[in-house]
Amino acid sequence: MIHNSPNVCRILAILLWTAAVSLPAAGEILDPLENVIHFSPASTKIYLGSPSLIRLENGDLLAAMDMFGPNAPKPPVSMIFRSTDNGKKWRFVTEIEGSFWANLFTHRGALYFLGCSEANGSIVIRRSLDGGVTWTTPRDEQSGLLFPKGPEAGYHCAPMPVVEHQGRLYRAFENNATHSWPDGFRAFVISADADADLLLASSWTMSNQLEYDQESDPPGFAQGAGHLPGGKAAGWLEGNVVVTPEGNLVNILRVNSLPVVDRAAVVQISDGGRRVSFDPRTGFIEFPGGMTKFAIRRDPVTGIYWTLANKNTNPRNPNQRNSLQVHSSKDLRDWVQHEVVLEDLSDFERIGNESKVGFQYVDFQFDGDDLIFQSRTAYQGAHNYHDANYMTFHRIPHFRTRYNAESR
Repeated sequence: MIHNSPNVCRILAILLWTAAVSLPAAGEILDPLENVIHFSPASTKIYLGSPSLIRLENGDLLAAMDMFGPNAPKPPVSMIFRSTDNGKKWRFVTEIEGSFWANLFTHRGALYFLGCSEANGSIVIRRSLDGGVTWTTPRDEQSGLLFPKGPEAGYHCAPMPVVEHQGRLYRAFENNATHSWPDGFRAFVISADADADLLLASSWTMSNQLEYDQESDPPGFAQGAGHLPGGKAAGWLEGNVVVTPEGNLVNILRVNSLPVVDRAAVVQISDGGRRVSFDPRTGFIEFPGGMTKFAIRRDPVTGIYWTLANKNTNPRNPNQRNSLQVHSSKDLRDWVQHEVVLEDLSDFERIGNESKVGFQYVDFQFDGDDLIFQSRTAYQGAHNYHDANYMTFHRIPHFRTRYNAESR
């Protein structure tokens, strides 16, 4: 007798989708608007950001996002959407006020949403016990207000993975109390015992904070103020906590380093998340798409690391986000570039007009034999490449065989 357990429901959902849908051939560019989660016209001056994607134990998919721009709600609002047909159709579930740059994750049978209360705000966490319909409110240190903002504390992040390692949960953040981009970000991690009450501030520990040291920049990096647009110097932000093949913890960060592109920084995490350190002699790595946000996840089947990042086709425009490419690595240092899955170069070279296409800030999950992802998509009428008017869902079928990565 087969019982309808959550795991059985999830497997059946994936199998039914595979049987019913025609799959794109390898090398084929995906349709940017095939599965639209949400649309916000550029004329509203409300733009969509912070994709976060998860499959629940009952088989449903949840997609989270927030809103930014001149007419976006204040305090900021995140939205949750649900799909019961493997991403083909989506329906609105709820809004969460006072939530920004947050990511969805499940732990011990509960659903959590961890991020900031606002741009450069407090670090807050929420919990849902009904699949994302209702959420706790972080009012104080007993209910999810983990690290309050203050004169020396203005927290920043992107919707990055929460990683469990040796009995603790880890998540990367930055402190940008100076509101200086990108050189003002100080990198750190927070962590908690995996058995602790995650809504209690006392359950969480914050590491020391690492300021980006411009004096240690490699040759060619932007040396001092004035080298980046707006007179900025080089800097790092939007880190990923990852477990290395050797079982150590690192935080891999996006690096803004004009005129050099495609670099990332590897920060070491030690002492159970209490200490972070960086050696500029060995910590900078070549990373395709390192100028923009990327998430790294390790495939539990093969142990290979994966990311979807913005391929740069013109070093003169390192902020390019209209080409999205799959990458993999077995050691987090040497990255293999696979196929481009989303791309539109139609207005990239238009003189005097910044590109208005972007497939960016992607979050993804391993979904059986497939890789599914959510994109902050600026397309067909967007204000510019950064200010996305769409949130979209995509699937790369049989990604391990597709990219010959079953046993590397």
